[in-house]
Amino acid sequence: MFSKLLDEDTRTNDPEELKEELEDLEFQVFRMQDNLKEIAKRSKVLGVDQAKEDKLVIVYTPEDSQSCKIMLCDCETSYNGKWDFSIQATYANEQNIHIGDIKGPANRGYGSICMDYLKDLAVEQNIPEITGDIAERDWDHVDRLIHFYEKHDFQVEIDYEDKSGEIKWVCNE
Repeated sequence: MFSKLLDEDTRTNDPEELKEELEDLEFQVFRMQDNLKEIAKRSKVLGVDQAKEDKLVIVYTPEDSQSCKIMLCDCETSYNGKWDFSIQATYANEQNIHIGDIKGPANRGYGSICMDYLKDLAVEQNIPEITGDIAERDWDHVDRLIHFYEKHDFQVEIDYEDKSGEIKWVCNE
């Protein structure tokens, strides 16, 4: 998880820059400790991960038998009871998790982190499929969605005429 932080090839030798990076990491770790305590009071913590730009994040899910939301909180701000990113999904049946929506800022790596945790959850619970829809409301960023889902091994079918689509991931384990 912290391999990027330790990768010598991407590090500077400038003492001031190293000091600044260390202070940023220390701040994130202290914030992570506080946020973990608050999140664990209401939700199941799935893990701590590293997003783009060496940002630490906490991944968690509510203890709910109907939904299987995967939520993420960054460690740069205090947790105030709200997620910073979320894949909102439900158990469609014993064989399928259905993604209803993905909410949060783009291009920070949060979606990939949450999707990996959602796929792990499906595998752990012996749920072989994750499905979802691409709706007309998504059309202004449909190319980004196609890239995202294909990167995560989903089959993507798009109907450009109707401005709709379907996604499907099947567990290979």
